[in-house]
Amino acid sequence: MSERVARMSSLFVRTLREDPADAEVPSHKLLVRAGYIRRAAPGIYSWLPLGLKVLRRIEAIIREEMAGIGAQEVTFPALLPREPYEASGRWTEYGDGIFRLKDRKEADYLLGPTHEEMFTLLVKDLYGSYKDLPLAIYQIQNKYRDEARPRAGLLRGREFVMKDSYSFDVDDAGLEASYAAHRAAYVKIFDRLGFEYVVVQATSGAMGGSASEEFLAKAAVGEDTYVRCTTCDYGANVEAVAVPAPAATSYDALPAAHAEQTPATPTIATLVDHLNEQYPRPDRAWTAADTLKNVMVVLAHPDGTREPLAIGLPGDREVDVKRLEGQLEPIAVEPMDDAELRKHPALVKGYIGPEVLGEESASGIRYLVDPRVVTGTAWVTGANVEGSHVLDLVAGRDFTPDGTIEAAEVRDGDACPRCATEGRAGTLESARGIEMGHVFQLGRKYADALDLKVLDENGKLVTVTMGSYGIGVTRAVAAIAEDTLDEIGLCWPRNVAPYDVHVVATGKDPAVFEAAEQLVAELAGAGIEVLYDDRPKVSPGVKFKDAELIGVPTIVTVGRGLADGQVEVKDRRTGDRTDVAVGDAAQHLTELVRG
Repeated sequence: MSERVARMSSLFVRTLREDPADAEVPSHKLLVRAGYIRRAAPGIYSWLPLGLKVLRRIEAIIREEMAGIGAQEVTFPALLPREPYEASGRWTEYGDGIFRLKDRKEADYLLGPTHEEMFTLLVKDLYGSYKDLPLAIYQIQNKYRDEARPRAGLLRGREFVMKDSYSFDVDDAGLEASYAAHRAAYVKIFDRLGFEYVVVQATSGAMGGSASEEFLAKAAVGEDTYVRCTTCDYGANVEAVAVPAPAATSYDALPAAHAEQTPATPTIATLVDHLNEQYPRPDRAWTAADTLKNVMVVLAHPDGTREPLAIGLPGDREVDVKRLEGQLEPIAVEPMDDAELRKHPALVKGYIGPEVLGEESASGIRYLVDPRVVTGTAWVTGANVEGSHVLDLVAGRDFTPDGTIEAAEVRDGDACPRCATEGRAGTLESARGIEMGHVFQLGRKYADALDLKVLDENGKLVTVTMGSYGIGVTRAVAAIAEDTLDEIGLCWPRNVAPYDVHVVATGKDPAVFEAAEQLVAELAGAGIEVLYDDRPKVSPGVKFKDAELIGVPTIVTVGRGLADGQVEVKDRRTGDRTDVAVGDAAQHLTELVRG
């Protein structure tokens, strides 16, 4: 039998009828139950033959499209020295997020979380002229990150396979062309992988750089929230949404700020109720949006230093911690607890106001506000006295923040940033997704840090500009599974399925197995990869359940219909069944597989 055929009787696989206890999402449950992966440790998985076939098919698609734009493949070690990461600052920036180790001589190493530094140094070592550029090189390799909470199987692991590529150009125009080429290749890759995805604006985070876009697989289990406009084609990860700020207005006619007694109002809800009862307005009722909430957090810097920060935002909004961390990465954000609050006697819990905030204030605490808090806007906020708030406190007149920050939650119905600038009334709606790919215009961050320069056509040394382009390869296995599975098992798109056809021989009649063997041999001879369930003492019901669980796109049953010269061909995704004459089955299936 050809190497194109795998027999269930000897395949290294064990299917399960019950979900694994630690599985949280459907793809994790089914990939384990169908015998694709097995857990080795939290966030670390062993790949079985079926899973490895899918993984390799995804890698092959990536390699084909990378070759299509002239990118060349290299491979770096996973065990890396400290020095390049020290030079870029990321040895410290990564904090607890990486695996660090020492060799027997006490030299520091890390397990590679990503390889910008190594790519940069390799090009520096080998190239020195503008004539060597542009260049695009990539690798597909295991990466390691010490996730605090590995979850969802392959979606958030501590060891994972990633494709990362880098472009090197003499100038910004070259970078833009390289970025466009990679982006187009990514569209082709994700189109071929066979799941629904969107491309949205993103932040660059600790990677640095300017232009940044994410490719997100649409999935309810995704950890990323993105928004799309109901009117235009704007799309962005919530971390990258820029709130349309209202125009500054004159405050000359506004009343002076005045403090009022507001006892027992430590929350926004109690404050609004008190305002409407004691200070009713003739035009409309007070709402949470009229209040300025000042949220205290602590920034934990990678080098161990801790910094208090005050964030002012409309009282009808909450701070989105993930969005806030996206603006501050690699800094982590923690809520300010009572012990930390007591270190700042100017702050009165529940009644904190802008007058004691800011780098020039009594507290010295940096004060950043939501972009909606613009000059001329009036607010009700804390008076820094227990049981008291200030009404008609005007931004730009009564207080001046140290700057703005995008930290407030983004909600369905919010104004679209693009439409707002173009005079349209588009609004945002949100959905969940899995980050599958990310493309950055890195610029010169790593080239500057590691002194990557080349001689230009005038003989002058210039700093190379770089692009970075990543794809989560193991994550793609889970994302495809999430998008295509159903209530009975996996259901792979043909481009990434472990086999093209799953032949199931049922019953005890030797003629059935002989016919199945003949069909399998003909398919293999035609170049079709076949998973053949040849187990002689396994019931038809078990075989059918295994076939549905494993999810090969075409399932062929050789059984009772053989008496009438027929085999049954089933489309795993649609469930459609067709009876095909035995003599025509190989040709029919070959045409089906090749489209």
